Amino acid sequence: MTVRPPQALAPSFSKDTGLNILEYELMSERADALGRHGLKVEKALELLAGRLAAGCGEEEREDLLNDAADKVWAFFIQREICGLRSQKDAIRRYAIPPEVIARLGIVRRKA
Repeated sequence: MTVRPPQALAPSFSKDTGLNILEYELMSERADALGRHGLKVEKALELLAGRLAAGCGEEEREDLLNDAADKVWAFFIQREICGLRSQKDAIRRYAIPPEVIARLGIVRRKA
């Protein structure tokens, strides 16, 4: 026998209340922001890989690694906002290099 709460106590997401519409819009915006951050990560990692393969200098390499780490860090924060706590699947999917992972969350001082 299945027991379910009375309809009056169950959360209703099918009703078009102001709160449900707002929650839907917020979820939509979070998902869109996550997609934008994902694209930034892809571009930063692509640029990093391309320049490393071309044999860039040490200073440029450091700048590219720092930029990629900043993009990945923002992406991970956005994933957590969306409720995705584990980053292992994102690291695997985007093939984020260990050098970038090691720099996550580091605040660099400007000289």
